[in-house]
Amino acid sequence: MDENLSLGRMQITDDLHQLLAVLPESIRTTLEQHPKLSILVEVVMDLGRYPEARFPDGAEYLSEIPITRADLQACVDRIGSFSGDNRAGIERTLHRISCLRNRTGEIIGLTCRVGRAVYGTINMIRDLVETGKSILMLGRPGVGKTTALREIARVLADELGKRVVIIDTSNEIAGDGDIPHSAIGRARRMQVSRPELQHQVMIEAVENHMPEVIVIDEIGTELEALAARTIAERGVQLVGTAHGNRLENLLKNPTLSDLIGGIQAVTLGDDEARRRASQKTVLERKSPPTFEIAVEMHERHRWVVHDSVAEMVDTLLRNRQPTPQIRTVDEAGKVSIVRELPEALKNGLMPPPNVPQTPRGWRSSGRMAPMPATLATNASQATLEADLGFAQLLDRNWDDDEAIIHSAGTPVGANGEELPLHVYPYGIGRDELEQVIEVLNLPVVLTKDMGSADAVLALRTHIKNHSKLRQISKVRQVPIYSVKSGTIPQITRTLRRMLHMDDPGIPEADDMRLFAQNGSDDEVEALEEARLAVEQIVIPNGQPVELLPRSSYVRKMQHELIEHYRLKSASFGEEPNRRLRIFPA
Repeated sequence: MDENLSLGRMQITDDLHQLLAVLPESIRTTLEQHPKLSILVEVVMDLGRYPEARFPDGAEYLSEIPITRADLQACVDRIGSFSGDNRAGIERTLHRISCLRNRTGEIIGLTCRVGRAVYGTINMIRDLVETGKSILMLGRPGVGKTTALREIARVLADELGKRVVIIDTSNEIAGDGDIPHSAIGRARRMQVSRPELQHQVMIEAVENHMPEVIVIDEIGTELEALAARTIAERGVQLVGTAHGNRLENLLKNPTLSDLIGGIQAVTLGDDEARRRASQKTVLERKSPPTFEIAVEMHERHRWVVHDSVAEMVDTLLRNRQPTPQIRTVDEAGKVSIVRELPEALKNGLMPPPNVPQTPRGWRSSGRMAPMPATLATNASQATLEADLGFAQLLDRNWDDDEAIIHSAGTPVGANGEELPLHVYPYGIGRDELEQVIEVLNLPVVLTKDMGSADAVLALRTHIKNHSKLRQISKVRQVPIYSVKSGTIPQITRTLRRMLHMDDPGIPEADDMRLFAQNGSDDEVEALEEARLAVEQIVIPNGQPVELLPRSSYVRKMQHELIEHYRLKSASFGEEPNRRLRIFPA
């Protein structure tokens, strides 16, 4: 039986009848009449157990008669010999048969896996394949890594006209036998006599056959990782797979971490540690990654793409939240690309897809309306003047000969600086700064060179105890702006003052994105509830207000929003009824 199935723009071809031909007669007859034969994944036959057929949605027994040694031997006779990695194949097909042996080397079990050529399976990452950059595929067994490699090799060879060589250690990519399967197109295949010699064949392919692209399946040893780096440094595009479900798994794997640049411990100086607001000993990437792009194949139709492995590794090592691409394909073959926070997905913080979100909170009840802007502005101006008085009092307590700390009323552009404003951060996390700059679209550029900075933004405690920084600032005529803490509200107020923007005492509608982690309806609803409570009750009436119960991560956003109004808030109650209480100034 030779089937051609279509899924959107995908074409699936298999030679299932040849795999069924090696099975015992009773099992073959049952499978040929099975309604789910077209999606069969593998057939498992273990000595003394019932034969089992495995499908994507589960497994079923094929017979109530246990497998005997005669059944296994009959299959082995039809298959032929097994290689050093206990695998065998059927010539001119993509099927794979693996065996289990006992201590004496006798075969006591077989796993007969269906191999299918899926044309169009790489539509999700075709644009990345065409860039010529090296691509690393990650994922659990059975998710389709080898199928994707086979299709990538065909597209590169046939449609892009490149010289492609496949290192086929187990004959799984191009099938068994001396003639490769047509699914790889014009790509050439090099077989490996023994699995432990795979790295040697990789180097041999580059030296002898002038490839533009090397395709390699299952990079699993240090020698293979080293060979991959050698190939990449010679200007050859690499497409391969490695053991591990996520990029974080490779970071923790000392054998394969070199594929993504490797990790080394670095000791920072005191000033650099303060500037980063980190410990003195940190982990950093050791070298450029062998693979420039990484693809995590979580499901067959949902892949996570890291389009810059170097940036992603740096982000993970600095404990930042990465924002990879989430690529999915629907039944019609349409590919969608979005940016998402993996932490939110992993912890279940985002609402499930396609579930309508019903409005909740005080806004939906109709009992609250936004407070007039004039009243809110007057109230915030009073608290702002009190805050400025405290800053000026702190300035007077410092040594006047060294301290050139500018108050919030001092303009940054007094010396004629042109936008964008170059800011040198000291002791403040760059994540929060970059988030504020990006969301508010501020004309600010962060710089690591104080000599090119127009202003310094630093934690107040760090400036007070660092006379050298104040001295350098005084000599170079670079103003210093201080914040009491490195929270988003504090940073937002200071940056907007530096740019002579309007007082941000009352957040604008766009500012809500600063406090929402994922921008979901539930988060925006909770922030809107807190905002209306402050504007309608706390500020004009001077009364405390209790909000509705929320999860811990949503309450954290509400706390930051309340701090933006320069008010105090506290959580009380027991989960799941723990909620916020807002106090008047």
